[in-house]
Amino acid sequence: MEPGTLIDEYLTLGLRFDRVEEGYVDAFTGDPALKRAVDSEPQPDPADLVRQAERLLTELPAGLDDARAAFVGAHLRALACAGRKFAGEEVGFVDEVEAYFDVRITKGDPERYRQAHATLDDVLGGSGSLAYRMQAYRASEEIPPARLEECIHAFSSALRDRVRATFPLPARETITYEVVTDKPWSGFNYYLGDYRSTVAVNADLKQQMSNLPRLVAHESYPGHHTEHCRKEARLVEGKGQAEQTIFLVNTPQCLMAEGLADLALYAAVGAEASGATGEGRGWGTWATDIYADLGLRFDGERSETVSEATAALADVRQDAALMLHDEHRDVDDVVDFLKRWLLVNDERARQMLRFLSSPLWRAYTSTYVEGYRLLRGWLDARPDGVSVTERFGTLLDEPLIPSSLRAA
Repeated sequence: MEPGTLIDEYLTLGLRFDRVEEGYVDAFTGDPALKRAVDSEPQPDPADLVRQAERLLTELPAGLDDARAAFVGAHLRALACAGRKFAGEEVGFVDEVEAYFDVRITKGDPERYRQAHATLDDVLGGSGSLAYRMQAYRASEEIPPARLEECIHAFSSALRDRVRATFPLPARETITYEVVTDKPWSGFNYYLGDYRSTVAVNADLKQQMSNLPRLVAHESYPGHHTEHCRKEARLVEGKGQAEQTIFLVNTPQCLMAEGLADLALYAAVGAEASGATGEGRGWGTWATDIYADLGLRFDGERSETVSEATAALADVRQDAALMLHDEHRDVDDVVDFLKRWLLVNDERARQMLRFLSSPLWRAYTSTYVEGYRLLRGWLDARPDGVSVTERFGTLLDEPLIPSSLRAA
């Protein structure tokens, strides 16, 4: 099979998955005629989609270089697993995550969670239960709803200036921000192609001052929007890699993208302050100055300490998914587990469970947990003389998958 033919068939297959489950294609910026053709087809049979994915796997490398063949192959294996699940086959959660994201997961360490709680107990001070004090701290950090859009734009502008100086972007790139409600996520990037994104921020979750800089960096600069723009310019327009015109949920590119985006604030602000320690401190002072310009008080140093401690609890969400899907634990038991370790109330825990229970999104939590762990380790284990900025630029620009980072 010719390379162009294989890539066209891969794109067609990916678009067909969106006919089975709307939203499976997160973004498609390729040939509109190809999408129109798929939209006019009869409803696809998931079992047939599995056969198509497996047939294309036998055609690799089909004239593609090693990196492209590895990228396409990993995504075809993910689609084959998704097709089997859509066809009604039972797939264990650990196996599902491995097929989708090219990683093998295990449960986290409760001792690490206890140590994180001890740190939070110390930094929060006061009296009452840790959960009560943590919830009070979060409430004290809530951004007034009337100020949310203003704060979003302030951080976006500050980050955009920093990022464009380090990772050049096309002059016409742009982001439109929207504040939305009734969503299972905190923020979402809708990449529209031609260097344009719409970023939605969920107002239902009462956005906190310490989280907003991270969220804007994650969705925009130098996170999802920046990655999409750089890959469109370098890989699609520069090298003709049309496989990069489709972004599919539950595939390795999602783990890479979420890990990169969770490191975006560190790469843009924290890394330069951390020096050899690799602790990523420094964004709090930067954010304090931006909030001060808006007339808002923010204790950046304290927020950094709290954020580092809560980051050690990231595995809790993945543990909850394993409890729910592989251990078949009662929903209330899982809610109690989330409340205990993440120090959230019942409403917030059940909001998390909504995401973990979604047929489309249930495995997606692992992209954040494992993506951050893998990419942070790779970013910090850099060769002598290579900066975090250079290393992060590789993540932005290259068609990498988890196994290629592990082999590096």
